[in-house]
Amino acid sequence: MTRRLKIAAAGAAGAAIIAAGAAPALAGGGTKDRPAAAHEHAARGQLVSVRHLGAKSAAEVRAWLATEGFDASSVRYGVDSYRLVYRTVDARGRATVASGLFVLPRNGARQLRTVSYTHGTTSYKADAPSTAQDVWGPGPAVTYGSAGFAAAAPDYLGLGEGPGVHPWKDVPTETSASLDMLRAARQFALREHRALDGQVLVTGFSQGASSALGLARALQEGADPHFRLRAVAPISGGYDFRGAELPALLKGGVDPKMSVAYVSYLLTSWNRIHGGIYDKPSELFREPYASHVEKYFDGTTPGEVMLKGLPDTLKELLTPRGFAVLRHPSGTFAEALRVDGEVCTAWTPRVPLRLYKITNDDQAVTANTDHCAAAFRTRGVDAPVIDVGDRVYGGSRHLGSNVAGTALVARWFAGLS
Repeated sequence: MTRRLKIAAAGAAGAAIIAAGAAPALAGGGTKDRPAAAHEHAARGQLVSVRHLGAKSAAEVRAWLATEGFDASSVRYGVDSYRLVYRTVDARGRATVASGLFVLPRNGARQLRTVSYTHGTTSYKADAPSTAQDVWGPGPAVTYGSAGFAAAAPDYLGLGEGPGVHPWKDVPTETSASLDMLRAARQFALREHRALDGQVLVTGFSQGASSALGLARALQEGADPHFRLRAVAPISGGYDFRGAELPALLKGGVDPKMSVAYVSYLLTSWNRIHGGIYDKPSELFREPYASHVEKYFDGTTPGEVMLKGLPDTLKELLTPRGFAVLRHPSGTFAEALRVDGEVCTAWTPRVPLRLYKITNDDQAVTANTDHCAAAFRTRGVDAPVIDVGDRVYGGSRHLGSNVAGTALVARWFAGLS
């Protein structure tokens, strides 16, 4: 079994961010990165390099998933797993690169339907799907791949092998990184004499649930002529940070240690992206935390180090002004919250949609999903909410919802295809 850190104040719920383990890697000996062909130009989605991470038989996939309690009932085929590095854009529209995990089934099919899976929160580069040395990070993508889909799991900007700092909870860049990952996956599949049929089934967990809705919206609006949205199935998202998640963070509705981590990540990330939230960390964060908080979320600090370095409660973390920013959002912070919530309020899905949740979610409180479903209903969208049932992973119901929800989504997608 993967060894996950137990943080005394937060229990194993800290695994949502640290995603640290000592289980076997995704697959055995990989090869050196293969550079993209010389004639390929620097367009978005162009491949920079590919690394074969290894292959697993169907039996090996089942055994590997079972080590972390992932449901293996959808496994039909072995898989080949690859790390793709590709060209994309950053939060300011400047050229950069990102990485992601791409999983192909070993079923001989030449035409493949694609699942895009966008992962939950991590603060450490090495814990992204294409670089994680555990089952948690790549497990969902391998589940979908072994079910017969081509599975694309972007690491997002600044995680995995991407340069710079991850712009956490930034749906626009999560969307662009996900879309460009699909483009890179299409190129690579053609090299392997296989083709993506253009229909994309979109899912994601936690942070990635909002990312999934962002990608779905872009695909429906015709962001790429090669891809068409087929269905959407996000799991346990923090869709309504202003109306649901921030009140829960402030009132004790979220695990206290995780509240500290999420608030710290949100404020430091959005100040990097948007500016105007603070000039110096000490304006919002108490010492000694103000001196270290930005470093904790620059991608180079392991999650367990970050959690140990932060206090156990928001009262110990935040200054009065820090609390005021959260309680009464204004300026760039309020605008960022508005944009973040538009994944549920500013578009009308025209494909099958299901929202998956777990009751008594200890991190992304279930009111987020309820509010999102209600917003879609006001636009005439049938948005059934599916409870994944009772499941705990690493001491957390929130994490358990990813394990249980992945199995349910895999079965639903298989029925649609």
